Amino acid sequence: MRERVFLVVGYDGAELLDIACVTSSLDIANRIGATPPYRAVLATPGQREIRCDSGLRLAGEAALERFTGPVHTLLVSGGRGHECAAASPHLVGHVRRLAGLAERVASVCTGSTVLAEAGLLNGRRATTHWMYADQLAARFPDVRVDAEPIYIRDGNIATSGGVTSALDLTLAFIEEDHGPALARGVAMGTVAYLQRPGGQAQMSIFLARRVSDDDLVRRVSDHIVSHLADDLGTTALARLTGVSDRHLSRLFAEHLGQTPGRYVRRARTEAAAHLLTSTDLPLGAVARRCGFGSAESLRQAFVDRYGVPPSRYRTTQTAARTA
Repeated sequence: MRERVFLVVGYDGAELLDIACVTSSLDIANRIGATPPYRAVLATPGQREIRCDSGLRLAGEAALERFTGPVHTLLVSGGRGHECAAASPHLVGHVRRLAGLAERVASVCTGSTVLAEAGLLNGRRATTHWMYADQLAARFPDVRVDAEPIYIRDGNIATSGGVTSALDLTLAFIEEDHGPALARGVAMGTVAYLQRPGGQAQMSIFLARRVSDDDLVRRVSDHIVSHLADDLGTTALARLTGVSDRHLSRLFAEHLGQTPGRYVRRARTEAAAHLLTSTDLPLGAVARRCGFGSAESLRQAFVDRYGVPPSRYRTTQTAARTA
């Protein structure tokens, strides 16, 4: 039985989780019954041992420059060493060569820098760890960088966000190769949330809202997410905290990088997404609970944020979870 070779590119300074999320998931898939099975191979320059970000060392299983295939999936890991890796013509050249042999190519986290340096992301939409997105976009203007999604598929090339998004991408690959039942089994084996959609933001607003160290901004954001159906206009929020509209808008721009209105719209849309996939409430009821004036307002917000109307989002996400 021919194996599906999953070639993982590692280098000094690679993030161990970027590698382990992939290889452990593939191992669980094999134990459950992936047919044909996967063979994960860690390829390093010269087959040398690499020192990961954490200080742990991994032995290379194949020499990057001598590997000739077959390759089903080529995946470049990320990590703090990604800049040095991308600065190596030797490593980048062999990634480019192997990409021509692979059925699909992928990166985890900042591994996208290596793919971009190899010219493999030119003209494509791609993501990376949200902390490095601006850097990637500035360095490679031909790449359409989108920092929001957990992972992005553009043709036969996939890029994923920070660290554990490697698990989400690998689950998507397993489902593509073997179907949802096996992917669900792997997710259960890793105690992971199975269907975190690739388009979901790397930083959900309900996690990110406490990033600010400004007390007033924190109080307003807490009020927003707990009173979504109330009047959350900038004037109402400013009145609530005893400041002017202009001062509140300035604080939101400084600490959250957006206006109060945009923050409110995002909070309402994400809350609606949760209700759509966790309840049977009709769209009108979801819209009212989340503070949208009508189902049409909800639809417009959903299309703007997720690229699909709420009815389609509910259908696809619910089907994915129950498959």
